[in-house]
Amino acid sequence: MAKEYSFYPGCSSQKGASSYNYQRSVNSMCDALDIKLNDIPDWNCCSASIGYSGGGELPRIALSARNIALSEQAHPGQDIVATCAACWLATREAQERVHDDPQTMTDINEALKEGGLHIKGDKQIRHMVEVLIEDIGYDQLKSGVTKPLEGIKIAGYVGCQTNRPFGIVGESFENPKYLDKLVETLGADPLQDYDKKVSCCGGALAFSEPEKAQVLIKDILEAAHDGGADMIVTPCPVCQMNTEVYQDHINAKYGTKFNIPVVYYSTLISVAYGKSAKDSALDGQIIPAKKLAEIAK
Repeated sequence: MAKEYSFYPGCSSQKGASSYNYQRSVNSMCDALDIKLNDIPDWNCCSASIGYSGGGELPRIALSARNIALSEQAHPGQDIVATCAACWLATREAQERVHDDPQTMTDINEALKEGGLHIKGDKQIRHMVEVLIEDIGYDQLKSGVTKPLEGIKIAGYVGCQTNRPFGIVGESFENPKYLDKLVETLGADPLQDYDKKVSCCGGALAFSEPEKAQVLIKDILEAAHDGGADMIVTPCPVCQMNTEVYQDHINAKYGTKFNIPVVYYSTLISVAYGKSAKDSALDGQIIPAKKLAEIAK
């Protein structure tokens, strides 16, 4: 019987958006794992970075609270799952704020009342990796592997937003191991002692101050390269985009020769579970993940 969750897709996962390949690989992964994601109807942007630039705290929290209220209305009793790190962070913050602060709850419900909505805020807000770890588990994940990712060395780049301030339960803030464990579970070799796994990639700074962001990205890539990694895996759309898209820019500026594929955990699982390269969204890579494509054949 399928495990069901109320699903918040987020803006970047939409067709034509920057992380549509992430959504495709998640769909393929969930099909293999018998996970059913029920989209929240009429969901809106979580406000992510722009929510902090103006407008005040109440509107920012209200945007995510509206999604929670819609989820409670459409999928009562189901935890909310997000795949985007920023969406997960914003939604979880909103849930905790209304749950822990009676005045915030009152103010948010007053705002939501204009749209005929009301929030309880009593369900968990979870990142997809939490579902994999807590509801599926490494043993079950391993049992579904039909094409082990043997001979591939992978750097697990966690980044900021799935690590701070909330983090994944049971994981260290300084050295979270869940991506390393997942890589090992799928038959690949995790890069041990990857010292940039929780470093910031610069996030949206890549657009406003690209030179500063590219210094951060270069360090992340360099640590993976120097450790002998064939590719990088991440749970965050912005981390994936920044570390993949800007490699040519960094090479041109610093004289480096980075050409490291950066993939999502869902892509790794999909390939290891015998899905095709297309179903695993390998055609969405800017830097081809050739070793995964060979296994997917």
